Parts: sequence; C-alpha cells; structure tokens
Amino acid sequence: MIKELNTQRLNLRRMQVSDSHSLFKIWSDPDVTKFMNNSRFTHETQAKEMIELFEEMAQANKAIRFSMIELKFYEIIGTCGFNFIDFENSKAEIGYDIAKDYWGMGYAPEGIRALLNYAFKTLELNRIEAKVEPENVNSIKVLQKLNFTFEGTLRQYEKSKGNFIDINIYSLLKTD
Repeated sequence: MIKELNTQRLNLRRMQVSDSHSLFKIWSDPDVTKFMNNSRFTHETQAKEMIELFEEMAQANKAIRFSMIELKFYEIIGTCGFNFIDFENSKAEIGYDIAKDYWGMGYAPEGIRALLNYAFKTLELNRIEAKVEPENVNSIKVLQKLNFTFEGTLRQYEKSKGNFIDINIYSLLKTD
C-alpha cells in the first residue's frame, strides 16, 4: 500500500514510531479523545504501541493510518486513514483525529478527500464508511461537507469507556 499522499496543505505519511511524541500530545488531550473508543493516553509508550499496531495491520493489508503533517510548519496535526479495509467486499472504514489547535480550519476534510480519492481510484473500493457517536457534531459536519449519507443509528453498537453507546453510520459510494 501507498506510503504517502499529498494535498495542498498536507502531507499524509504512514505513521512512524518516530511520530509517537507528537501523536502522544494529540491523543493525550481529553477533548480530542472524547469520542474515540479509547481513553486519552497517559504515557508516550501508548502512542508507540498504537503506531506499531497500525503498522502490523497495514502489513496485513487490513488497515492503514497516516500522520497528517501540516506543510507550512511541517508539524504533525493529527491522523487519518482506514481503520479497517475489506477488499473482498470493496469497502473500508475511515477514521481521523485533529489536534484541537487545528479544529475548524478544514484540515480534516482536506485529508479525507485525499483518502477517498486513493480508495476509489487506486484501491478500487466501492464504499467508504464512517462510524460516529451522535454527539460528535464536529465530525458529523466533516462528513456532511464531504457528502456522506447518513444511513442510521446503530443502537448500543459498541462499548466505549465502559458504556454501551449508539453509533451513527455514514457512507460514501464510488458512484456518489
């Protein structure tokens, strides 16, 4: 799988263990991790372990995650990628997170557009899914901006931080 994607303001590069310090700063922020299904990180080793897990999944062609590097200052501002890729059914699930200082600046949609282009044109996938907690209004706005379709709410779909939570599912098809 590809190691790098570029946009006007971003370099999306496969996460590397050397990114763990920067990503720890992002993943230790309770505002960033509020809607993630893992608690905020408290040790940099957790970021390193997360990066290593995604690398193992990438090597097995089951997922790929990129560090989002803002080009002006060459700073890691978040991550995005495919949390799960199902080649048999030509679909993938996307995920993304952005450092709070960069919220509302259009970086999430910009990075995700590059992922969508790669998914539909290079990987030849047919469907991209996004699963979002109903209260995660900012993430829902990103998906709406990218013309994802709201398909419904999966009631008590997963356990997050000890509680069963509802999940909204959104999709974008290659033909959309």
